[in-house]
Amino acid sequence: MDRPTAAAEAHYAHCEALIRERDRDLWLACLFAPQPARRHLHAIYAYALETSDVRAKVSQPLLGEMRLRWWTDALTGEASEGTRAHPVADALLDTIARFDLPRDELVALADAHVADLYDDQTPDMATLADYCRMTSAAPMRWAARIFGAGPSPAFDAAGLALGLTRVLRMPAGAFVPAELLARHGADVHVNSPALRAALAELRDSALSHYEAARDAAAALEAGREALLPAATVPVYLARMGARDYDPLRGLGDPSPLRRQWRLWRAARGVGL
Repeated sequence: MDRPTAAAEAHYAHCEALIRERDRDLWLACLFAPQPARRHLHAIYAYALETSDVRAKVSQPLLGEMRLRWWTDALTGEASEGTRAHPVADALLDTIARFDLPRDELVALADAHVADLYDDQTPDMATLADYCRMTSAAPMRWAARIFGAGPSPAFDAAGLALGLTRVLRMPAGAFVPAELLARHGADVHVNSPALRAALAELRDSALSHYEAARDAAAALEAGREALLPAATVPVYLARMGARDYDPLRGLGDPSPLRRQWRLWRAARGVGL
């Protein structure tokens, strides 16, 4: 594998710093990967973070759509000087070229985050699952390709578990499917037994996907490190049983030591 130029090294370092600042669990998970692969993991996860953070950085949905469109243009067009000057974009484009990552999936991730900009309720579980596949499972598949792993249901299942857990970590809101709320007679603005029952069903779905991923991971010959971002899923979901759990505030963070121990244990096993 050719060594990146000094400018590219700086851009990869920027990606690592971004992940370390915004998602320490993810940064720790990357540490268990072989050193030559880490910079490329940093690039794809920095891209995932940059696109997921768009909503928090804009005051109007249109501005958010423009930011996301910049990413899709960067991925589908000729790499201009302006694109290469963006450290995450430059590192990502280098990683795409080195590992022949599927640009259509990278574009789909940016497109999926357009839904974040609006307060429209997710209609059903199928729509939410598609969103999780594009935003959480896809980066795991790209990471697996960097490790030389072939296709496996483990990556999709782990991504679904991680995506659903991310929804549960947020205050109950637009991402909880309307179909699920209607079935339980719940309102996302009212802390009630009905809302807790609806979210418990979402939790059970996340755990089911997690267990399916663990079962499939046992057969992997390569790429188990790609599953590590989902290793802390059970630790977060256990927070729903805490006495102070409030669905209107989302899941609190477990202790850093507990999360780190879970990652260490998963890294010594099947990745989950």
